Amino acid sequence: MERISVSADRDYEILIEINWQKSIEPYLNNRGQVAVIVSETMRERITDLPQTDAQIHIFTVPDSEAGKSFATYQKLLDWLGAAGFTRNDLVIAVGGGAVTDLSGFVASTWLRGIDWIAVPTTLAAMVDAAVGGKTGINSEYGKNLIGSFYSPISVLVDLSWLDTLSDRDFAAGLAEVLKSGFIADGQIVELLKAKTLSEVRTNQALTLELISRTVTVKAKVVSGDFKESFDREILNYGHTLGHAIELHSKYMLRHGECVSIGLVFAANLANQVGILSDEITTLHVSILERLGLPVSYESRHWPELRANMAIDKKSRSGTLRFVAISEIGKTLRIEAPVESDLLAAYERLCS
Repeated sequence: MERISVSADRDYEILIEINWQKSIEPYLNNRGQVAVIVSETMRERITDLPQTDAQIHIFTVPDSEAGKSFATYQKLLDWLGAAGFTRNDLVIAVGGGAVTDLSGFVASTWLRGIDWIAVPTTLAAMVDAAVGGKTGINSEYGKNLIGSFYSPISVLVDLSWLDTLSDRDFAAGLAEVLKSGFIADGQIVELLKAKTLSEVRTNQALTLELISRTVTVKAKVVSGDFKESFDREILNYGHTLGHAIELHSKYMLRHGECVSIGLVFAANLANQVGILSDEITTLHVSILERLGLPVSYESRHWPELRANMAIDKKSRSGTLRFVAISEIGKTLRIEAPVESDLLAAYERLCS
């Protein structure tokens, strides 16, 4: 077992390579009730829960981004209310990033905040969504526009969940891994540089190292800037266009797939304005393609994507701001880029 500490609104640990059922037992002590929130497809896998005096409720929510709606959020609050949940009770999120986002937001707003634990079941959730205390639901105007900063009391990373993932979902998680490499840990880039998806998936030691390195990057950033004043924004590398594509695709694409395209766009933009070399720009594309991730989008969608980016959380008074890199491990901001540079960067990735 590996422990990585986070110091944010509260201090907590991310436990990696554990059995989640056994690791969760101590957190059930002295609880009256426990709510396990799980997505529909994962419900049948919630078995062999630890013996406890607490009353356990299992609440099932729609899969993926469909569950991050105001209607689902309100239903969960009604369930907690009907069950009589108090401040001493516990919420456990078992699922991918959508479930941890939703569950954390429910926990943060019920009685102004009760304890919650994240049990991420996807690679993307293990390295990103479940770590850092960002919780929320979606609006029809964009992703994660309704939410709060509210940390779990623990994150339990059981690698056996990775066996349940399709290649597509595993690859989507690697987009967030590679993002962390480009912004803060060049060794991640080196580890992925010549690897195919199959070579990563079948190498358990490599997978564990990639997860540990990525979680370490995020834990360090979050501990230094919990509420995204400035430094934490580097974690959004590739996400400005990525979130715009998610909204445009009506969430038919995986988050990581959209981030993959967004990473290429961010690199293109930095290259277009003269701050990133051709070599590193091309490196983005070659690694992502080798991992089986998308690196292009249709040219005709630019007007809608441009409008979607205008409501990105990093924008200020309608001015676009992009996280960029000048070299691996060195981040900066591109503020108010001219429209011709934005369009040129997008056209370079068009299919």
